[in-house]
Amino acid sequence: MTETQADLAALMEAAADRWPDATAWVFDERGERLSFSDVRHRAGVLARFLSEHGVEEGDRVAVMLDNRPEFPLTWLAVASIGAVLVPLNINYLDDDAGHVLHQSGAAVVVTCRRFVPLMRRLASSSSVRAVFSVDGGDQVGTLPAPDESYLPAPVTPRAARANLPVNIQYTSGTTGKPKGCVLSHRYWTTLAHGLVAEHPHLREDDVILTAQPFHYIDPQWNIAAALASGATLVVLDGFHPSTFWEKVRQHSVSWFYCLGLMPTLLLQMPPSYADKNHRVRAVHCSAIPLALHRELEERWGVPWFEAFGMTETGADIRVSPSDHDEVLGTGCLGRPLPHREVQISTPQGEPVADGETGELWLRGLGLMLRYHDDPDATQRAFDSGWFRTGDLVRADTEGRIYYVGRLKDSIRRSGENISAAEIEEVLTQHEAVALAAVVPAPDELREEEVHAFVVPSTGRRPGQALADELDRFCRSRLAYFKAPRYWTFREKLPMTASERVEKASLKAEGVSADTLETGHRARHTGVTASGRGQAHN
Repeated sequence: MTETQADLAALMEAAADRWPDATAWVFDERGERLSFSDVRHRAGVLARFLSEHGVEEGDRVAVMLDNRPEFPLTWLAVASIGAVLVPLNINYLDDDAGHVLHQSGAAVVVTCRRFVPLMRRLASSSSVRAVFSVDGGDQVGTLPAPDESYLPAPVTPRAARANLPVNIQYTSGTTGKPKGCVLSHRYWTTLAHGLVAEHPHLREDDVILTAQPFHYIDPQWNIAAALASGATLVVLDGFHPSTFWEKVRQHSVSWFYCLGLMPTLLLQMPPSYADKNHRVRAVHCSAIPLALHRELEERWGVPWFEAFGMTETGADIRVSPSDHDEVLGTGCLGRPLPHREVQISTPQGEPVADGETGELWLRGLGLMLRYHDDPDATQRAFDSGWFRTGDLVRADTEGRIYYVGRLKDSIRRSGENISAAEIEEVLTQHEAVALAAVVPAPDELREEEVHAFVVPSTGRRPGQALADELDRFCRSRLAYFKAPRYWTFREKLPMTASERVEKASLKAEGVSADTLETGHRARHTGVTASGRGQAHN
């Protein structure tokens, strides 16, 4: 990466100079196409507009928009000014949106007519001094149209911007209120250039696709990757399993990234004669279901590569083509990328031996700078320059990393530590389970019990018979103490923007009137020599 491409504005400038007339973005639902020169011009128009309305270097600009060009254009405009973008989840309402606006100190909001009433309500009790809409609305300003007569602001790339903030990216809030990750220009450029220099080696003849909302981090790094590689980015309005591969074929997509439930939902779609009729050369995915990995590849005839990263750290670990066949379906995350160092640590920060489980610690280029306005959380996250991920992993003798579970995503039952991920993996192998999430339930006798929330597959009736069936299935594959005691069936589970189950809500819900219990355990206690009761089952 050259110094002239060390910040987002410079990345945009370089792309417009190198591929001015090539298609940069395609917004599928809206039917809009922008070339790289269009992107530079329209971002420049917005940069001048925001500057003329008082946005200066370091100011926070909140954006609440669906998947339309004005979101990434505002991001690049903000980057050109030296200001900081604060993406707002489009599902937020008064409490959660108000928290982000207040905590980030946003001065300006860019939104659309749909969210104007919410933003106007919140602006009066926050630091927001101006609200601008891309399509009008009552008592707010309107962003300029992409008019050639409106001269764009001059952009002067500065290498010194590389380590300055350009995003406050709020986490999904699975364990509490969202925290703001302060991300620098270098965070994005390191990630983008890593996708060019390393597998999948994105290039200008690639067409990449994103189906997630822009307030989430993935579409943003797809924007940066397209600018770095000259690839065309296709933006869908959302993830729709029934039409996803149709869109892949329609736009001649050659590479995409997915995560969460997306692979499972895609496999649930009816097979088609056209399944292997596409241009995709590779798929990258986080948390590929182990039991489904081979089926995913056979269904669409393309290799799926595991990838690990976090909002706080960017891109960290990926499986390479040379390792793919050997680690297929093993849960291997791959090897650290060249810009990333890995240590697998004990709680005291000592490295563990190969094959032993420990916490994944990361350091190197492109990590977040800090949690915004939260020094205590920042101090807990970093240890002597290492970022503590909270993920449990192990390494083989070849240096490949394997995911084990979340440090805090566990249940402590009668002295046994139980991985929620391990139980979820087993449950999703049952044909009656479309989605499962496992959380702890407080228990006076055993400290915690295992509580499974399950979305049944189509056609399967929830009830005690299904709970008993799943109980037997778990006990046939896991130690008896790992089998859930409590079962709650739902039509759907609360999800984050990253398509992960929002477990904090499930923990708060706890055991309710419609929770079922499997009665396979004889619940008796013994007494230890110390006189403390201990369960023996």
